Amino acid sequence: MTAKTYVLIHGAYHGAWCWKDVASGLRALGHIVVTPTWTGLGERSHLLKFEPTLQTFIDDVAQVIRYEDLQDVVLVGHSFAGSVVSALADRMPERLRHLIYLDALVLRAGESSASRSPERAAAYRERAFTAGDGVGIPPGPPEHFGITDLQQAAWVRTKLTPHPLQTYYDRLQLQHPLGNGLPATYIACSEPYFASTVLSREIAQSMPGWRYLEIPTAHDAMLLMPRELTTLLAGID
Repeated sequence: MTAKTYVLIHGAYHGAWCWKDVASGLRALGHIVVTPTWTGLGERSHLLKFEPTLQTFIDDVAQVIRYEDLQDVVLVGHSFAGSVVSALADRMPERLRHLIYLDALVLRAGESSASRSPERAAAYRERAFTAGDGVGIPPGPPEHFGITDLQQAAWVRTKLTPHPLQTYYDRLQLQHPLGNGLPATYIACSEPYFASTVLSREIAQSMPGWRYLEIPTAHDAMLLMPRELTTLLAGID
């Protein structure tokens, strides 16, 4: 197997911690794996006070790719990270080998998460101001992401952190067609399907040249089926 370079990007409320088992599995196969954490989340949650934007998230990952001199990258984005994958494909395609959207948000140019689902965005805003500080949206329970094992749920609950509210309202700016002509694969988590990704799955299936796969688990596949996901990611080229 030819060694590849993977950049694994977490989704909302998560951090690099969620990729631990998948990253270890890919490294055991001889691959290079980098797992950046966005400003304001995970071990960088103390930076939430600086009110990160979607552009902050994009820059976070772009800077890692640049300063680590990463080339030929398999870029994997989970959930909300789909928008970051699309933005990086638009801005630095020369560094990328393959785009993988893991049960991820696929926005069209000019869309935001809020414009895609105004009702959900309104609920997030209310939660941010009533249960939070108005900057971050407090995380929901682990069960929302499909984590039902009591021991695992207790651990995940200690790791989830508020997600920057503004990022849901920032619109995705693209200068090129979605995906920018790069090879792309969408992996849907099918047991059960995640309600927030219905339209994203439809867009992915309609994209010429994109591959569509499913993995039989809930939204947080990297925590629920890490071995199977590792095998799936390693086999995509």
